[in-house]
Amino acid sequence: AGVGFKIAAVPFHMWAPDVYEGAPTPVTAFISVGSKAASFAMLLRIFVEGLPSMSVDWRLLFEALAILTMTVGNIAAITQTNIKRMLAYSSIAQAGYVLIGVVAGTPRGIAATLIYLLVYAFMQLGAFAVIVLLRRKDTVGDELKDFNGLYFRNPLAAFAMLLFMLSLGGIPPTAGFMGKFWLFGAAIEAGYVRLAVIGVLNSAVSLYYYIRVVVYMWLRNEPAGSEPQVRPALAAAIAIALIGTLAFGLYPRPLFELAETSARALGAVAMTAAR
Repeated sequence: AGVGFKIAAVPFHMWAPDVYEGAPTPVTAFISVGSKAASFAMLLRIFVEGLPSMSVDWRLLFEALAILTMTVGNIAAITQTNIKRMLAYSSIAQAGYVLIGVVAGTPRGIAATLIYLLVYAFMQLGAFAVIVLLRRKDTVGDELKDFNGLYFRNPLAAFAMLLFMLSLGGIPPTAGFMGKFWLFGAAIEAGYVRLAVIGVLNSAVSLYYYIRVVVYMWLRNEPAGSEPQVRPALAAAIAIALIGTLAFGLYPRPLFELAETSARALGAVAMTAAR
């Protein structure tokens, strides 16, 4: 239960939407990325390194948790009009995808988990950086309507948000696609075909609410509030996130090699031998 609470897995997820919406956006971004990555690192150390002999039992538990988490997260995100709450439920669904690599339990599965956590950091932090950009004196900037006509006011920010949304949805050539491809491939290789199929179907569902953000930015020219001002530090943050999202999508090999090395260090090979 404690691990499920920390990674915001269903049914321990109810705190996430309220915290994401209520906290300042930079804090929300840190919680959604830093806290989740640290929690999964703890999960891997406890179960992969500490309990390999019980892998049959905890894999069954995490498989059910993964299916429930990504399904509930995506369905709940569809109804949200607040972008931070939408990204909160999206983050819940993303935890379900990451659990697929843990369930696979092979070196490739653990590597896929580490890969996805890194690429998720780029696309999620980039999305929150654009939300920070939209906050002005006369506009809170965290409602979908606040994205109205962003393309006509700031084409570069709209283009960046487009790529972040496509990456979260798993569309090539972004890093999110490569991360999900690696996760689902690891699940199929380990014999969890059903889990991979459910993951693909959930990714298809998630495209609805990610593309909805794009529709507001590119097809609705009804801007609300004053013009967003891009500060140099914020522009640099968006640029770094954008480069990472594209670079790891177009040339992921160095990332895969590093993740495989880390997976061996976590004891994935030893656990596979114990199966």
